[in-house]
Amino acid sequence: MKKLSRRIVSIITVYLVAVFLVAIPGVGQAEKLTLAVPGVPPIYANVVAYVAQDAGLFKKHGVEVEIKPINSGAAAAKGVASGSFDMAFSPSQFVVRMVSNAGLPIRAIWGFNNPDWLIGSMDQAKANCEGIKGDSVGVDSKRGARWIQLNTYLARKCKLKIDRDVKTVPMSSNVATAMAAGQLTFGVLHIDDVMAIEKNSGKKVHVVAKIDEVAPGLHYLMTITREDTLAKKRDAMVRAVAALSEAAKYMADPANAENVAKIAGVTKHEQDVAKAALKGFLAIKFWPTDNNGLKQERIEKAVANQVRIGKITKGRGGIKPEKTPITYEKMVDLSVYEDALKR
Repeated sequence: MKKLSRRIVSIITVYLVAVFLVAIPGVGQAEKLTLAVPGVPPIYANVVAYVAQDAGLFKKHGVEVEIKPINSGAAAAKGVASGSFDMAFSPSQFVVRMVSNAGLPIRAIWGFNNPDWLIGSMDQAKANCEGIKGDSVGVDSKRGARWIQLNTYLARKCKLKIDRDVKTVPMSSNVATAMAAGQLTFGVLHIDDVMAIEKNSGKKVHVVAKIDEVAPGLHYLMTITREDTLAKKRDAMVRAVAALSEAAKYMADPANAENVAKIAGVTKHEQDVAKAALKGFLAIKFWPTDNNGLKQERIEKAVANQVRIGKITKGRGGIKPEKTPITYEKMVDLSVYEDALKR
């Protein structure tokens, strides 16, 4: 009887220890993070996160990531700043402007170096500064990523003022849909947007300007987090970056093109458009496969461009002239990617 009692006590003890360990974050369960991504539906840049999720790479690296599509990358960045999300994919120019103007404790831990932005027109005769003046242009949100690209083009190339000389129509990631339906002549677009418009409308999209030609060498997008969130959840973020980096390599492998195109259905593109878009993005090395995607020269140019726009607009857009621009060293945490590589 005593032996039976000791055995029952032993079983109960083992059970209670197991329950206790499972209750401790990171022990017996994957660590959890929230990742806000731009666009409803999500833009194609976000496919790397969905690949990491659907291909089991987050799970492989021991982290659970809830992907949350948000109206714009600007809104996603604000969500990180307020503590609503752990991380976000957000446009670099918006982030450096937000951090510089408000002095926010935000850090970039992974990124996308090369922008694919262009301003498109459904009317070839109006694909210039004179044609766009007085018309409306589809953007994501006021002062969002697409709005910023349009502002850069108008200020640097046309000497026009956004929302005065040229109106903007906030549409999240639905600009291409509106252009294909004939509701808009102009829009700020991604590679996949152009392919979708041309297929669905049967008409050609005429390039008004490519942002990388108007303002060469700008950085595109950052994976950002708050400094205090990074301190609390650093191990989980290292695991997440490891999974995202592996997902980028997965996407670059031609053998995975069909599966990636299926996963890219989250963007609402048809399979053929999603597959063609993947090829276009890979051609410009859009997702980093052998680096952290946080090239110093590009980020510093993004800061410099926002300083310039701030001066041109007298602080109404860009970094306010009286503010101190964020430095690369203060903006970027390189150690997260370095530790992710070790995984």
